[in-house]
Amino acid sequence: MTVGVLKEPTSETRVSLLPEHLATLKKWKVDALIESNAGASSFASDDKYAESGAKISDRNNVLSNSDIILSINPLTDADVATLKPGAVVLGVFQPLFNASLIKTWAAKGLNVFSIDMIPRTTRAQSMDVLSSQANIAGYKAVLLAANKYPKYFPMFMTAAGSIPPAKMLILGAGVAGLQAIATAKRLGAVIEVFDTRPAVKEEVMSLGAKFVEVEGAADASKAGGYAVEQSEEFMQRQKAKIAESVAKADIVITTAQIQGRKAPILITQQMIEGMKSGSVIIDIASSTGGNTELTKNNETVVHNGVSIIGNSALAGDMPSDASKLYGKNVLNFLQLIIDKEGQLHLNFEDDLVKGSCMATNNEVTNDRVKALLA
Repeated sequence: MTVGVLKEPTSETRVSLLPEHLATLKKWKVDALIESNAGASSFASDDKYAESGAKISDRNNVLSNSDIILSINPLTDADVATLKPGAVVLGVFQPLFNASLIKTWAAKGLNVFSIDMIPRTTRAQSMDVLSSQANIAGYKAVLLAANKYPKYFPMFMTAAGSIPPAKMLILGAGVAGLQAIATAKRLGAVIEVFDTRPAVKEEVMSLGAKFVEVEGAADASKAGGYAVEQSEEFMQRQKAKIAESVAKADIVITTAQIQGRKAPILITQQMIEGMKSGSVIIDIASSTGGNTELTKNNETVVHNGVSIIGNSALAGDMPSDASKLYGKNVLNFLQLIIDKEGQLHLNFEDDLVKGSCMATNNEVTNDRVKALLA
């Protein structure tokens, strides 16, 4: 059996597998076919892949001769037309935003696995690409803010006078938010954190941040680790609390997203106009609309002296480690669908295989995607 790794679009710096991951495939008696320059943006040369036992080829050859295709981003129509009948396609396809694409691929007879949809159970932690990439995004968000912010982060006592510490507000205490707290704390900022899940309060406080509570949040305990939509009444109370903290903040990092939905607006234009000139907002949720009214994805908007940076691709700023972690997630998942003889074995009795499968046997299989199509 052959696993093919594609070169991603120009805007994507990561790659599905690095040369260091190929030893595992070799143990499984699985061949690797790598598109030429697939790892160039992640500092992995074709020579390194070849030294690790892979064959280097052009895109059409990889597509037409691979049983499993790895591509972080969705394939083009031309790519799909070149694939083997019944091929497995594995990546991060955001099917709740791309339901029609999944339907098209199902009609082509592909076995489609979107690893961003894997159930967030304890067993799935080693395969959770959203968490591994969000960790990097939280770290890079703070560094990006530090570069943009025109003042120090830590408090300084100098002969020329004292410098107060930067005040940071983080909206969302998921993986990205928690890493942002830890990174900002190391840089000396004073941090406040909002999250709709009271259960994360202890984690937030253990990292040295203040947790700002809003009563009446909807129960997210049965949402599989994802955030849930809140009532309008709760959102109004939350916005009032957030407005108080935004007015005091020098840096705001927003990470709030709901799977398959537009990101909630947590910061209004009026709140931004109440911030100090020179303040910085990093909006990690920009690809799904953003958490501020002024966010534009992949752009920096300056309003009343406040910089609003929309960037949901921060993991790509660290392509080597991002690819290393992503590739390990992928390998951990592949061992669920590759048997001991190195052959494809799709066991849909496994909740992780079933949960991440979007299409098989010419049908869309995921209930949420089917509901969107209906």
